[in-house]
Amino acid sequence: MAEVFVPLASSIIGLVFVVILARDVLSKNPGNEVMQKISLAIQEGARTFLKREYSYVSVLVVVVAGLIALAPTLSGKPDLPLGWKTAVAFVVGAVISALAGYIGMSIATRANARTTQAAVDGGVRGALGVAVSAGSVMGLSVASMALLGLAIVYWVFRVPAVVNGYAMGASLVALFARSGGGLFTKGADMGADLVGKVEAGIPEDDPRNPAVIADNVGDNVGDVAGLGADLLESYVESMIASMALAAALVTGAAVSERLMLLPLNIAAAGIAASIIGILFVKVVGRRNPQAALMGGTYVAAGLTAVASFFIIRTMGTEFTIGDTTYGVMGPFYATIAGILSGVIIGMVSEYFTSTKYRPVRNLAEASQSGPAITVTAGTAVGMGSTAVPVLVIGVAIVIAHHFAGMYGIAMAAFGMLATVGMVVAVDSYGPVADNAGGIAEMAGLPTEIRDITDNLDAVGNTTAAIGKGFAIGSAAFAAIGLLSAYMVSAGITVADMTEPTVMAGLLVGGMLPFFFSSMLFGAVSKVAFKMIDEVRRQFREIPGLLEGKVMPDSATCVDISTRGAIAGMIKPGLLALLVPVAVGLYDERALAGLLVGAVVTGVVLGIQTANSGGAMDNAKKYIEEGHFGGKGSDAHKAAVVGDTVGDPLKDTVGPSINILIKLMSVISLVLAPLFIKG
Repeated sequence: MAEVFVPLASSIIGLVFVVILARDVLSKNPGNEVMQKISLAIQEGARTFLKREYSYVSVLVVVVAGLIALAPTLSGKPDLPLGWKTAVAFVVGAVISALAGYIGMSIATRANARTTQAAVDGGVRGALGVAVSAGSVMGLSVASMALLGLAIVYWVFRVPAVVNGYAMGASLVALFARSGGGLFTKGADMGADLVGKVEAGIPEDDPRNPAVIADNVGDNVGDVAGLGADLLESYVESMIASMALAAALVTGAAVSERLMLLPLNIAAAGIAASIIGILFVKVVGRRNPQAALMGGTYVAAGLTAVASFFIIRTMGTEFTIGDTTYGVMGPFYATIAGILSGVIIGMVSEYFTSTKYRPVRNLAEASQSGPAITVTAGTAVGMGSTAVPVLVIGVAIVIAHHFAGMYGIAMAAFGMLATVGMVVAVDSYGPVADNAGGIAEMAGLPTEIRDITDNLDAVGNTTAAIGKGFAIGSAAFAAIGLLSAYMVSAGITVADMTEPTVMAGLLVGGMLPFFFSSMLFGAVSKVAFKMIDEVRRQFREIPGLLEGKVMPDSATCVDISTRGAIAGMIKPGLLALLVPVAVGLYDERALAGLLVGAVVTGVVLGIQTANSGGAMDNAKKYIEEGHFGGKGSDAHKAAVVGDTVGDPLKDTVGPSINILIKLMSVISLVLAPLFIKG
């Protein structure tokens, strides 16, 4: 217990702070009766979707856990390091991931109307405070519960191969939470925008639009519960990659164990730093929400860097990997490389997606030429945004490896997400602000209130892009660390590219992110088609709906998104699960090639889709602020079409890709002993 006391204590403190923040949010004024009714409809829709989604995922978790437990018997290898212990760790990881997402979503759906009312009572600062508190519940739940679960699993089992199962459980839930939530929200969003704003000419979040409630539900299940599961997975896997490599590569059991404990203790410091960063935002945030949110992120990152120095200097030790000996502070330099690369990737994402900078403003101007130019220019923005992040990741990998070998690369991944509590808090704030704006519109509040929530929402789109940048950057690092651990576990010294199986694996792996994305795009299109048809039907068949005399049937739209999301997430999820198993059983070297190919194309595609979508979304918002003709203009209509293309890019495809490459890597690591021939 002594060696994990600090991580356990820090996790518990983080959860105590979660309770304090949740009570603070719930103590706020929920607004008038209409606002409360709208908020309750969003809560019920989100709960219904998560209940149905988790019921499907839980069946899969039980099946996979059973197969893991029976693997030694089924494979005829009784000494296989899988079995019931790994199965238990797998289930714990899955439960922790699902529970963190549910807690964050529950508070977010209760904070939306309270944020709207806070805008009425206290302006920007009041609304920002409530939204940040709600987002912080998600952020600290992710960090605290993930670290608590990992520390307990490590303390109970002590075997690295067993602990790997914890990451696999978190990863499996994350894939379905992210892809399912993304399908739900974008199917509803596209239906609401294309019929409501473009065809019917009514404002965004107009109460006459039957898809609006489903759209607001989607913001929570996709960008709160889904995002939380996504970054929880990244956070856990970056730590476990470090632990697995320390166990497999470092000479000397005592030295290896000390290096395994380093990420747990730095994570503990990261929780404390995230709490301070959150308090910074709440105290400093006034008229400039974006500056406050970014300031809190940088404060948390700086404090974590300082804490890492002292932790590594105290706990660290010289260590040897192969024939190379690395210094005590090598892991510190690797961690700093990860932290700095995360900050730079975040800044690049901000530049390419914020209304403050030229790319989005130029995109808004280009929208005057029609939707085709909007989509083309928006795609170009995302493609151009890949250069700096990829170069930064490449340089950070070289630096991390120089100072601490393959262990350093895994520590760099962890460094990027050591402040995951703050990163998720900033990102989860966005959907709360978005919902608040929707409630302001549906409740008929004054224009100045909607202006406040629109300002907070635009900032939320930028912070969401930054969060996605952190996620895909850390996915690259974590996947490389997990790949290295897999190769060691599978006894692969080198994957020779001249071998035909390795080259075939590279090609197949490079194709997978695109094929996976195609499946998700197709599923979004199916949901959107049904949603558009239903919205048109209600406008056509319900007398007095467009005149505002009767309320729409929002429940049907929520049900369409729910059914479509559940159906659409199954095939991509099974693809991510089964392909590495099939390839690994055929040839363990081919699987190494497949993982490399998936990482290379997946990282670039993930950055491009996230930033293209973020740029097109905020170009629309920039026009809605009054530029280039404002709302209702031809430029605005073109930007709305661009936004409907960009939304599934940034909220469905992009975030799911980074989970794909990590899930395949961690499955390969857990099952590596099964793939060894002989």
